[in-house]
Amino acid sequence: MKLIHLTDTHLVGPGETLYGLDPRARLDACVADINRHHGDADLVVITGDLTHFGDRAAFENLRDALAPLAPPLQLLVGNHDLKESLLAAFPETALDSLGFVQSSLSLPQGRFLFLDTTQPGTHAGHYCADRLDWLKKILAAAEGEDLFLFMHHPPFETRLAPLDRISLQDRAAFAEVIRPHRGAIRHLFFGHVHRPISGSWLGIPFTTLRGTNHQVSLDFAAKGGIPGSHEPPAYAVVFIDAETVVVHFHDYLDESRRFDMHDVSYNFWDEQTRRLTVPA
Repeated sequence: MKLIHLTDTHLVGPGETLYGLDPRARLDACVADINRHHGDADLVVITGDLTHFGDRAAFENLRDALAPLAPPLQLLVGNHDLKESLLAAFPETALDSLGFVQSSLSLPQGRFLFLDTTQPGTHAGHYCADRLDWLKKILAAAEGEDLFLFMHHPPFETRLAPLDRISLQDRAAFAEVIRPHRGAIRHLFFGHVHRPISGSWLGIPFTTLRGTNHQVSLDFAAKGGIPGSHEPPAYAVVFIDAETVVVHFHDYLDESRRFDMHDVSYNFWDEQTRRLTVPA
């Protein structure tokens, strides 16, 4: 299976900019790159903060931007999004029985769980008792299946203090539900932090990545506001089979030079001097 993970598109209205950048232009370039190189992907998942202000115009702009995308699409909601605007633009969005934007998808590779970690009125992540009950039932029903978990807010500290203050608040309760099933969860994907991070939580491998517009700078000393940056946008190409989950991060606007390392017209390895030399 080939899966594309992108996150934090932060779309605004048509023609508007955000932090000195054009989110629509950057997303258009992302979609074009995915279609060009990964049109055969089985699924594209965007893990929340689809828009910046949650307004209807931004969601309509998002729908227009994503319309050319070749592979199937799964959207998650983030703390910058408003569910009502999302559903108006994407009425096909799956909801659970209580109206949360979360669902379960069974594929040959296993069960893919898409969670709603948002709460109106705050940018912090929340996963209430009703959602925990839904998750318990889904996990119980998936006994014996491989699981892949997608959410917007990380359920642990990343050591980036301004982001950790608004990560998932109900960590202990969430972990309690996850812990009995951690052996079946092959990977956790999330957004929110606008940084390439990988590691493990409860023994579960995880990855996240930079957004398609602005980023959070790598500043472990920041205590107040969230430090932003114009680091390159990225998407991830994920290969899943019975033995491995391999995640490649792709800076799709990177225009640095490409070359064949065996092209002697560019340089070659001199066995005597043990140096790379450039032909005259």
